Amino acid sequence: MYDEEEQRVPALQAVLWDMDGTLVDSEKVWAEVQLELLPSLGATWTLEDCVSLVGSDLRDAVEVWMSRIPAGVITGDQLAERIFGEVIEALRRDVTFQPGALELLQALRKEDVPCALVSASYRSMIDAVLTHVPADPFDVIVAGDEVTLGKPHPQPYLTAAAKLGVDPVSCVVIEDSVTGATAGTAAGAYVVAVPHWVTIPEAPRRLIVESLEPLSPESLRALLR
Repeated sequence: MYDEEEQRVPALQAVLWDMDGTLVDSEKVWAEVQLELLPSLGATWTLEDCVSLVGSDLRDAVEVWMSRIPAGVITGDQLAERIFGEVIEALRRDVTFQPGALELLQALRKEDVPCALVSASYRSMIDAVLTHVPADPFDVIVAGDEVTLGKPHPQPYLTAAAKLGVDPVSCVVIEDSVTGATAGTAAGAYVVAVPHWVTIPEAPRRLIVESLEPLSPESLRALLR
């Protein structure tokens, strides 16, 4: 009977990682760029406004930014290019990994657990971050400009699972934002939430932790049992 129950327990098929705020501490870079650039264009913009956009799809963020800037000052495309360009340049210079993130990623790779990076950031930003990471840490990358619907829609995580050939129910999603956790839950995955800037509510199949430091491949497997 015990063996039959064990066989019904889904194995950990993959770990799906968010990037900004989860793998690397890049939300502060986004905030610094917004707080410097948007007021120079006539917008009233605060740190609280930055926090409200944590985890948002970048297309949605551009709409919010443009709504605060006087008409005719800049186009949405121009604004996106300026903000994205400054963020990318900062990320190319340096990134700070979140506590325990790189160690957990390396431990998963050592045990051949498939990993995907699923980010609302565009591919060019992801590439800038990955210049600081050991070679080929992810089997699949899904960028924000490579899906039709961004987080909190589950499409990014469903896309990653499909590319890996795994069942989302047997995956663990690691996130730091409400929108990302919502996307992971909607995709059917078990979500490990590591909030930093925003509070993430409890939910079924969701573990909220202060840091990734205590986590290991075995502790992630245990979540699915």
